[in-house]
Amino acid sequence: MPYTDKNLTCQDCGQSFTFSADDQEFFATKGYSEPKRCPSCRQSRKAERGGGGGGSYGPREMHDAVCADCGNKTQVPFKPTEGRPVYCRDCYPKHAKPRNPRF
Repeated sequence: MPYTDKNLTCQDCGQSFTFSADDQEFFATKGYSEPKRCPSCRQSRKAERGGGGGGSYGPREMHDAVCADCGNKTQVPFKPTEGRPVYCRDCYPKHAKPRNPRF
């Protein structure tokens, strides 16, 4: 089905904006519905929510630990649990389970 440019009205600011044929095709391939907001209102809304896609949770809290293999001090992004080994960046690959490729 050929797409043609469409004029839509933003639900936030009431301005008219163009939903281009290319954008319509892209939205259709992704299964998205028509946008309800103009590009500038979408951008503003995304900024209010902390930037949009991905995990923008701020800086990660790091915890000090000692590598169970080499004894070097390291930092890890989780609180180490007593009785469970923690490995530094260099030693971890030796102990990591092989990952199955997704493809």
